Amino acid sequence: MPNSRVRIAIDCMGGDHGLPVTVPAAIAFARACPDAHCLLVGDESQVRQALQKDAAPAGSFEILHASEVVTMHDSVEVALRRKKDSSMRVAVQAVKDGRADAAVSAGNTGAWMAISRYVLKTLDGIDRPAIATAIPNQAGRATTVLDLGANVDCTAEHLLQFGLMGSALASSVDRLEQPRVGLLNIGEEVIKGNDVVKRAAELLRASGLNFHGNVEGDDIFKGTVDVVVCDGFVGNVVLKSVEGLARMISVMMREEFRRTPLTMAAGLVASPVLNRFRSRVDNRRYNGAALLGLRGIVIKSHGSADAYAFGQALQRAREAVHNGLLDGTIQGLAALRHTLSDTAADSAPAAP
Repeated sequence: MPNSRVRIAIDCMGGDHGLPVTVPAAIAFARACPDAHCLLVGDESQVRQALQKDAAPAGSFEILHASEVVTMHDSVEVALRRKKDSSMRVAVQAVKDGRADAAVSAGNTGAWMAISRYVLKTLDGIDRPAIATAIPNQAGRATTVLDLGANVDCTAEHLLQFGLMGSALASSVDRLEQPRVGLLNIGEEVIKGNDVVKRAAELLRASGLNFHGNVEGDDIFKGTVDVVVCDGFVGNVVLKSVEGLARMISVMMREEFRRTPLTMAAGLVASPVLNRFRSRVDNRRYNGAALLGLRGIVIKSHGSADAYAFGQALQRAREAVHNGLLDGTIQGLAALRHTLSDTAADSAPAAP
């Protein structure tokens, strides 16, 4: 849809910072992308007040009032049953009603997933939605990893569906024709892993996807494949470990360069290299996890995101709409069903 306006519903109240981050990010996003139309969802008076603090581009915004806010500590039950006029719910409902092409929130992840699934429902052929995000790799690209915590206990069939959805995401957002899909395991050998992972590998090999085979944790950062599939328990541990390692390296490098006058001088000399390194590994550039498998495009920003990072999540939503993520997933599911049915027919015993 290159000539159409992209309508994005933004939960302005969610996240650790709320309006001081979401509204400035939306304004910067609208300035950078004239084709974007932002539906700012939240308390109308507060949203208008936040808009007045900066010169917002004319005609780029619409306010959808929501009288309630889902906090970071609210349970899924509270978010779904008691706060039916929350900014989260109104934003997702805008996608459901066709008023928005995508919805973005930095709020409570469990509530955002539950509300999105309840309102939008899952696509035919998808049992469980999955959370996918991009992790930078040394090849200068990014590796899409899923699931990152939506599904702790998965069957082999779920992992197959994750592979299809991750491939569709990489095709539409990253413009890869045949994304390479890997299955996260404790070794590359076919015999490695538990029964679920072994069965998932068999299904992926027969799926018609560009399946590379088993990959290990370091392959995420090597860029061995474009998409890495795992269950939500493993994926969440991977994600939090990556974020923690990045913070530790940043803190330790800062401490070492500040240790003595000599190391401070060395830091000044090395600053161009350090700045480029910081830019390459800056997780804010990759902010915006897609909730895949739903009948609509939904993006989850990190709760602690600043305006720059939240803006990246908005950009990711725009790219997903422009590049047909939803249609690509639907078409991929149809092709997958066709391939699997042909494989089943070929492997069926001949009639006597």
